[in-house]
Amino acid sequence: MQLHLNSSWQTILADEIQKPYFSELMKAVDEEYKNHVCFPPKELIFSAFNNCSFEDTKVVIIGQDPYHGVGEANGLSFSVNDSVKIPPSLRNIFRELNDDLDSIFMPTSGNLERWAKQGVLLLNASLSVRIDTPNSHKHLKWGIFTDAVIHKISEEKENVVFMLWGSFAQKKGAKIDREKHLVLESGHPSFANIHKKWFGNKHFSQANLYLEQKNLGKIDWL
Repeated sequence: MQLHLNSSWQTILADEIQKPYFSELMKAVDEEYKNHVCFPPKELIFSAFNNCSFEDTKVVIIGQDPYHGVGEANGLSFSVNDSVKIPPSLRNIFRELNDDLDSIFMPTSGNLERWAKQGVLLLNASLSVRIDTPNSHKHLKWGIFTDAVIHKISEEKENVVFMLWGSFAQKKGAKIDREKHLVLESGHPSFANIHKKWFGNKHFSQANLYLEQKNLGKIDWL
């Protein structure tokens, strides 16, 4: 499979993408896309990186894997294409965002490219998935690659805000250096109406306060 990865990340991950497992991963992904319907479209697999350079990364939000319905996934965690109905998890994210920032305007599009362009890396643990089969590409060693990405950001950058929503993301980010970065944890938005551990986390205002204190410029979440 041809690697569509921008030069910023190609440079910082040069050693990683030369490892044998990564070559095996690309071959396995290619086979999956040849033999099954998979998402996002192959050319959008690395959209999280191509919309947010390593140098510009200020916030990292970790998801599990892409949406598995037709036309939904666009390569950014929690994000869907413009014309797609906003999924329940993202609707809960927007509700918390509105409450946190005292806004009365709910976003009408679930496309989060506007966040990515401001330095929000919307990273899924697995970057691809089979149709209607959540977590179906977990075995393809995507996790090794995305662990390496998180480690590289933690080691090579300072003052990044990591938002870890739910136990999966918290385990994924367990080795982030909390002396150098701000790590915000809460329940997962998909369970917000059941476990009550999502609403009221105020992650968006906390992130902006931290970024402004570090003279990095806040994110326009709305």
